Amino acid sequence: MAISIRLDPEIERRLADLASHTGHDINYHVREFIMNGLDNLEDFYLANATMARVRDGQELVLESFEVRSSLGLANNQGN
Repeated sequence: MAISIRLDPEIERRLADLASHTGHDINYHVREFIMNGLDNLEDFYLANATMARVRDGQELVLESFEVRSSLGLANNQGN
């Protein structure tokens, strides 16, 4: 998919500088930025959705000692 965006001159300059210092073209860096940014956005929104379910009592929440115990990792230190 081809996308056209308008960038301000400062961002264009920074991308050009990055491209010249790394040997990758501007398109490479824009693709990398989008892929990493998309990963971060997905993580953020999925985490927010999970927290909303926790607040609404729809998501199981365990104490750390319960998790350790269920995995056979319980200790007697109380932490």
